[in-house]
Formats: sequence, structure tokens, C-alpha cells
Amino acid sequence: MRHRMIQRLREDRGDVPGWVLITLMTAGLVIVIWGLAGPALSGVFDQAIGRVLGF
Repeated sequence: MRHRMIQRLREDRGDVPGWVLITLMTAGLVIVIWGLAGPALSGVFDQAIGRVLGF
């Protein structure tokens, strides 16, 4: 029984290609969203800082 368990643990490599794909897709989505929303977020931030400094 112990031999079987050790053998299964050695054979179990997990779903590495799936996790790599998920990580790359997430990074791609973050880059696209940041590229589209970056200028708008920068404007909102500048406006908020301007209001705080105006007090």
C-alpha cells in the first residue's frame, strides 16, 4: 500500500499547463484593461488630488 501511494505521488504532476494558461490570460486581460482605463483613472486621480489640495 505504501509503495502504491509513493508511486501515485511521483506520477501526479498536476495541471501545470492549465495554470500557465490561466496566468497568461489573466496577465493579458490586466494589460488590456489597464491600457483602456489608465487615462481615465489618471484623470480621476488628478482631479481628486486637486480637490484635496484646494482645501
